[in-house]
Amino acid sequence: MPGELAGALVAVLGGSGFVGSAVSARLAARARGAGGGTRPGVPPFPAELVAADLTEPGAVAAAVAGADVVLPLVLFTGGGTWRSPPGAADAARVNVGIVAEAVDAARGTVVFAGSTSQVGPGAPERIDGTETDHPESEYDRQKCAAERVVLAAGGCSLRLPTVFGPSTGSPDRGVVTAMARRALAGEPLTVWGAGDVERDLVFVEDVAEAFAAAVAHADRLAGRAWLVGSGAGVAVRALFELVAATVAELTGRPAVPVRSVPPPPYATASDFRSLVADPAGLTLATGWRARVPLADAVSRTVAHLLQSSMDSPRPGTPNPA
Repeated sequence: MPGELAGALVAVLGGSGFVGSAVSARLAARARGAGGGTRPGVPPFPAELVAADLTEPGAVAAAVAGADVVLPLVLFTGGGTWRSPPGAADAARVNVGIVAEAVDAARGTVVFAGSTSQVGPGAPERIDGTETDHPESEYDRQKCAAERVVLAAGGCSLRLPTVFGPSTGSPDRGVVTAMARRALAGEPLTVWGAGDVERDLVFVEDVAEAFAAAVAHADRLAGRAWLVGSGAGVAVRALFELVAATVAELTGRPAVPVRSVPPPPYATASDFRSLVADPAGLTLATGWRARVPLADAVSRTVAHLLQSSMDSPRPGTPNPA
């Protein structure tokens, strides 16, 4: 599969983000392995980071000029999260508008980052990609709108489950990293109710590999949304207990407790049902599958956070010259 990437120019919009930075790094590594830089006048193993405000007129077209494949991995939350989004119009300007501009300007394939949550709360607990979407949140409605634009133009979408892991770009703001930070701080971890709802989690490096596979097999995936997932769910309580135990193992401290609390008022129907993605279609089309076991992925995430905290200068400590 590496050879299929030789000579391809890929533009990653949002390449400094959590997922985008991992995807950029993986594509660069594959280009090196494939003997990148095969085009005349292109240096070996090309990779260029360009800072730009993609909401400015013409910025998206300039960013994707000449690219064979475009990956719009932008996400605007206005400093919040999908639970506390900014105004819908402000978010749509980025989450839908930039994607539409990328589709209009791209000369090649567009590979979009969707979400398994787009199916909405009425879907079965195990989804295979054949379900009809009934998005519940503004986040999912915008994902669906952007995805429709991409698929209509012959691109494809990878619908992602819960993604977590170390980041070389924007920090991971997901639940695994949040709970790991709390455990490292010695704080108890809390689950809503019994915590028996199951979630599908995939390590960020496996997600980056999925996008590399989509770039390599863009023609084969065209016109469809494909599920990325481990195919196996884990109960939220069991996940948090794993995080607590991992932190205890790596720090030598007792494991923090995992406690049940009542759900907050902002909880939605989707919060109380399990959701597991069957990636069989993507595996058949590209050979991709999630390879990093959950326990290893959690351990690597906690170790990264622990190392980052040790590397950070303490208040009042002068920086080295």
